[in-house]
Amino acid sequence: MIAEIGLAALWLAAALAALQLLAGFAGARAADGKAELAALARPAATLQAVLCAVAFLALLYVFAITDLSVRLVAVNSHSMKPFIFKLSGAWGNHEGSMLLWVTVMAMAGGLIALIERRLPERTMMATLCAQAFVGLGFYAFLLLSSNPFERLAEVPAEGNGLNPLLQDIGLAFHPPTLYIGYVGLSVAFSFAVAALLTRNVTPEFARVMRPWVLGAWIFLTIGITAGSYWAYYELGWGGWWFWDPVENASLMPWLAATALLHSVSVLAARDALRTWTIMLGVIAFSMSMLGTFLVRSGILTSVHAFAVDPERGSFILALLALYIGGALVIFALRAHTISEGERFNLVSREGALVVNNIGLSAILGIVLLGTLYPLLTEAFDVRVSVGPPYFNPVSAIFFLPMMVVLMVGPLLRWRRDEFSRIIKPVALVAAIVITVLIRVAIVNDISILSMLGLAFAAGLAVASFAPLFKRALHRTPLAIWGMCIAHFGIAVALFGMAADTAFQQERLVATSVGDVVEVGPWTGRLDSVKAVAGPNWTAMQANMLLSYNGGPELEAHPQSRNFWTPQMETSEVALLTRWNGQLYVAVGNQAEDGRWQLRLWWKPFVTFIWYGGLLIALGGGLALVGRVVGDLRRRRQAAEGFDDEDLDDASETVPTA
Repeated sequence: MIAEIGLAALWLAAALAALQLLAGFAGARAADGKAELAALARPAATLQAVLCAVAFLALLYVFAITDLSVRLVAVNSHSMKPFIFKLSGAWGNHEGSMLLWVTVMAMAGGLIALIERRLPERTMMATLCAQAFVGLGFYAFLLLSSNPFERLAEVPAEGNGLNPLLQDIGLAFHPPTLYIGYVGLSVAFSFAVAALLTRNVTPEFARVMRPWVLGAWIFLTIGITAGSYWAYYELGWGGWWFWDPVENASLMPWLAATALLHSVSVLAARDALRTWTIMLGVIAFSMSMLGTFLVRSGILTSVHAFAVDPERGSFILALLALYIGGALVIFALRAHTISEGERFNLVSREGALVVNNIGLSAILGIVLLGTLYPLLTEAFDVRVSVGPPYFNPVSAIFFLPMMVVLMVGPLLRWRRDEFSRIIKPVALVAAIVITVLIRVAIVNDISILSMLGLAFAAGLAVASFAPLFKRALHRTPLAIWGMCIAHFGIAVALFGMAADTAFQQERLVATSVGDVVEVGPWTGRLDSVKAVAGPNWTAMQANMLLSYNGGPELEAHPQSRNFWTPQMETSEVALLTRWNGQLYVAVGNQAEDGRWQLRLWWKPFVTFIWYGGLLIALGGGLALVGRVVGDLRRRRQAAEGFDDEDLDDASETVPTA
């Protein structure tokens, strides 16, 4: 009965999306946005959010009780699975993850309808119309080809279980955060289309759009960071980024969202980059849709891929062509009607943001080409592998100049500045970069990219907080603190990537109980190997005693697990973390002579990669709070008759050095 309630709620939500589309269209066509039918748009969006929440809660319930009469549960769960993985299994599959996508999208639309009153009503109606149009396609996809509540004619005695690689606490955080990010970009897309249709590309429009872009960017950052760490410790390969096509599918929207975030901030603060902001809004959601197509079309073989049904892939491809093709047609027809906005010099804050946006767009193109090229050649029976030898050096061509601009840009004034004004702080940062580069080059024999990464990380770490110089810190807006912390997070993550790449040490050995092995500053001894059992697996567990530089012994227990349902062998690594790195230990199979395969990595400062990712998200969160508070203050002052048109500008003004 619960499954039927969920399905009925989905159908009703789809009907309300159709009503929202019609009502929003009527409002967008009316001169003042207040056509008679338009009054139904906001209530339809709000009720649609409630119904989608009911549908998703129904799916969680049937997974929680392991209702094997529901096909999705029977295929992706079983009664012996731990409860947390029963719940996370609700979105660890194609149909459930798409229902999560639609639910988040509907709740975002409902939130817009409830709270957003700043835009002209006609633009607001066009936004709700565009959001409903996007939503209807996904409702059709769910209800016609991916029904999560489909019943089985014969109830099996037990379910097939979830892919063991997905039975990890990381699954509870990684996909939902990514989906919230993707859906946030769909909201930005709807705003962009509405602005094009109503020719309302103004700073106020950008202020409305900016929190959604910033929120999406924060969740994408968290999702990518969590996914990187999950793959690092769960797959047992010791790597934090493999340039897997599905990893790239999450990176591309983040790159586009980063460019969009900077562009919409310029539009909000200085009424510039109008056309570019709209275009990036379309591109960012295009990358989300492309990622959805890659994951669910069956054209990729990956532990991340959910679906292997070409028909579903064709459905998503049709949606991709409809949404993005339609938006690009509208852009082509209406772009010339958007006025240019304020002009600025190259040596200015806007100029620095434009240069970095060009770099981000170039890296996006590089990743897109490297992801799609093997798929295109395979269509002609030519198999090509594109990996780090392509992505790393080619991306660095644009990434390293971006780091230079990132160090200098926040020190510049809006619209027009003189480089001579900031020569002292720039010289200090340059001296730090050069000193670190020389020091690393003399002492270590490492790759040029690693040396540059370490040097630029040091320079950026210092430059990140330069905008706080000569400020009263207690009066500095949260948006400025957020910018500084996010940029510092980039420096921390870059340092972790470069240090791990340059200095990691690996040992692959076959050892007997009692044997000693050394890797980097660590000394380890295999104490025993024994069989252990979990709720739905058995494992051979190696018990190791490890010492850092002759210090006290620590225990590590890597496992080689065998899951019952479905049958699969996985490697559960042991991690010993210190402030300056992480020891990574994995155990393999037993050889014929009785020895056990052990793989040990000493990975200096590798954890800084994820610390940096969290700092970037924290900076975004502070900026979001600061922007929301600033917008509320601006609206209150406007209601009181106080015109503070420079409030947004003042929060980003850098004092004279």
